[in-house]
Amino acid sequence: MKPDQKVKFGRVDIEVTAFGFGTAPIGNIFREINEQTAGAMIERAWDAGVRYFDTAPMYGHGLSELRTGQGLRWKNREEFLLSTKVGRILQPARRQDIDFAPWTNAAPFTMHFDYSYDATMRSFEDSLQRLALESVDICFIHDIDVFTRGKEQPEAFKQAMDGSWRALEKLRSEGVVKAIGVGCNEWEVCHSALKQRDFDCFLLAGRYTLLEQDALYAFLPLCEERGAAVVVGGGFNSGILATGAVAGAKYNYGPAPQEVMEKVKKIEAVCSDYEVPLPAAALQFVVAHPAIPTFMAGTRTVQQLEQNLDWFSHSIPSEFWLELKSKRLLREEAPTPS
Repeated sequence: MKPDQKVKFGRVDIEVTAFGFGTAPIGNIFREINEQTAGAMIERAWDAGVRYFDTAPMYGHGLSELRTGQGLRWKNREEFLLSTKVGRILQPARRQDIDFAPWTNAAPFTMHFDYSYDATMRSFEDSLQRLALESVDICFIHDIDVFTRGKEQPEAFKQAMDGSWRALEKLRSEGVVKAIGVGCNEWEVCHSALKQRDFDCFLLAGRYTLLEQDALYAFLPLCEERGAAVVVGGGFNSGILATGAVAGAKYNYGPAPQEVMEKVKKIEAVCSDYEVPLPAAALQFVVAHPAIPTFMAGTRTVQQLEQNLDWFSHSIPSEFWLELKSKRLLREEAPTPS
């Protein structure tokens, strides 16, 4: 599959490119990226035919939206799709009074969770202002998962299913946005949301990958049944499927546990036998599922972006996937690239 290949976005009458551009890194997560690099990556993605871009108020306390809007400002608005998120309100503050972690040199705003109807509407309007673009195509309710909210998750989920849902459904019914959904780190939360409300799509970070396919048995089948599209982010499980099982490899934003290291080593052995780069297999596996039209990849440099684009197009023999399944390193039911 080529990065610029257009794929229908579930039941919604829009198409996304199979390769999407994720903008968390240009919000300066963990370390700073300068303006020139941020702009150059957006431009390179555009030149490669990428036409789906995802951002969020959380990324760099608004910095990602500012940079994404700048990078896309003079592009033909009919040629690309843009998604952002609701659930956090940003308020201006002095830099010295803000705890930016894990962001570095971010925009001068504090962040506060709020999934009420009014806050959702305000969040959406604020995003349009930061982007300085006339429209957003897809809007996700952000981070109503246990990973982010901990003990507060049940209440956050309930508030989102009442307040944010009503706001986004109104925006969708008025044609202000084309698709609405939930973006979080746990497929179980997405599954619960889809059972309760009529969502078009989900952004799932790290929970359907070459390492993990538990979403195959409940969530993804329901998405297929309802025509809900799933955007997968974090397809490298926050690092290890890009770096391999090296010392210090990251999994779920922390050090990879031993059992994960061992499984990745076994996958790498099959990759070596078939001369397939591990990251290429990780990228291409995800979009083989019929409910997943696009993979959202974030990069820190133009060189990383170039590498991801190459991996996404790398030729992989069908025997490679059969070998992974025969060694029980991949679920038998998992769709694989043809």
